[in-house]
Amino acid sequence: YQRRVHGIEELTASKDGTVSAEFRNELALKAFSHTAEYDTAISGYFRSKYGAGSSHLALRYGMNPHQKPASVANLLGDLPFQVVNGSPGFINLCDALNAWGLVTDLRAAFNLPAAASFKHVSPAGAAIAAVSLSPEERQVCMVDDLGELSPIATAYARARGADRMSSFGDWIALSDECDESCARIIAREVSDGIIAPGYTPAARKLLAAKKGGKYCVLQMNPSFVPPTAETRQIFGLTLQQPRNGIQLTTDLLSNRVTKARDLPDDAARDLLLACIVLKYTQSNSVCYTHRGQVAGLGAGQQSRIHCTRLAGDKADAWRLRHHPRVLGLPWAKGVKRATKSNAIDLLVTGEIAAATPAERAEWAACFTEEPTFFTQEERAAFLTADASLALGSDAFFPFPDNVHRARRSGVAFVAAPGGSQMDRQV
Repeated sequence: YQRRVHGIEELTASKDGTVSAEFRNELALKAFSHTAEYDTAISGYFRSKYGAGSSHLALRYGMNPHQKPASVANLLGDLPFQVVNGSPGFINLCDALNAWGLVTDLRAAFNLPAAASFKHVSPAGAAIAAVSLSPEERQVCMVDDLGELSPIATAYARARGADRMSSFGDWIALSDECDESCARIIAREVSDGIIAPGYTPAARKLLAAKKGGKYCVLQMNPSFVPPTAETRQIFGLTLQQPRNGIQLTTDLLSNRVTKARDLPDDAARDLLLACIVLKYTQSNSVCYTHRGQVAGLGAGQQSRIHCTRLAGDKADAWRLRHHPRVLGLPWAKGVKRATKSNAIDLLVTGEIAAATPAERAEWAACFTEEPTFFTQEERAAFLTADASLALGSDAFFPFPDNVHRARRSGVAFVAAPGGSQMDRQV
C-alpha cells in the first residue's frame, strides 16, 4: 500500500508525467503476475475439462478425507502414468512417485531389479535382487510356499520382509515389469497399490482382483524425466528449488577416514543401498542394510540418536526373525498372515513380556504351545554373532553414541557425512 501511495505521489509531482524505472518495474511485475494468474486459471479449467485422464486426474480427496476436491496434473504435457485399475488418492501418489524415484535410482546404481515398500512418504523397506533367498529368508519373508521366485519377486519379498509391520497397507514400487511371480506375493498381502513400468497379463489379472476389484494399479512411463526445478506451496507461499537429481555411486564411499580401509564389495553395495534409500526418506534418517536390502530404517526423527536407535531396534527385530525359535514357531491352525507378523513382532521385540494378561492370552492363542520368551542374554548372543551390517546416515553423527548403538546391532560399516565438531571421536 505504501509503495502504491508513493507511486501516485511520484506521478502527481512529475511535470512531464514520467515515473522512475523502479516504479515502472513494480507495475510490470503486478501486471504480468495478474495475467499469469488469469492464464493459469483458464488453462487449469481447460485441463480439467478437456485433459481429464491425460494431463489431469481428479483424486478421491487430498491428504485427509475432508480436503476436497483434489487433483494431479502435468502442466507440460500428459501425466507420466496411466491408471490401470482402481482410483489413487493424494497420499497414494505421494508414496507412488517417491517410491518410483527410489527404485529407478536403485536400478541405475546396481543394474538389478529393485522394489520398494512405502508408507506415509518414507520407505518401510527396499531391496535389489542381488542374492537369492535362503530357505530361512523365504520363511522370514513368508514366501516359502511359493516355489521359485523371479528376480523382481525376490526384490519385493525382501523389501516387504524388511519390516512387515510397517509394510501393512503399503504402496509398492517395482523397477521392472510386474510378473505373475511377484503378483502372487502381492495378491495375498494387505497393500494399497502399486506402480511399475508394466504388467504381464497374468499379473494384471491377479492384481485387478484385489480389494474387491478396487486395488490401485498404476503403470509408469519409464522414459519420463521430471523438470529440473520443483515447487511447493506452504501456507500460501511458493518455495522453489532444484530437484534432488543427484545420482549416487560407489564414488561416494572413496573418502575412508578410519584406520580400517578395506571395504568388501558386499559392504560397498549395502552402504550405497542405504545412502540411496535415505535420499527418499524423511529426515532425520538412518538406514541399516544387509545382503542387498533394508534391515531397519529410522525416519523422520528430530534427534539423530533416536533415528539410530529406532533403525537399530528394527534391524534387531528383523535379525531375530531369523532365529531358529522364531522359524519353528508352532502356529495354531487358521492364524492369518498379518496376525502372525504381529505375534512374531511381539516376541522378537520383547513387548509380549510386558503385556497384560488379556493381551498375552490373545497372543498365546496363536500357537499350539506358548513360545518361550527371549532373555537379554539370548538376544545379545544372537545379535552379536554376525557383525556384517552396513549403516547409512543422511547427516553427520554429532556424538559417538550413534556408533556404539549401531555396533550393538551388528554394524561393521558406516557411511555418513562429516561436519560435526566431534568427527574425530566419532
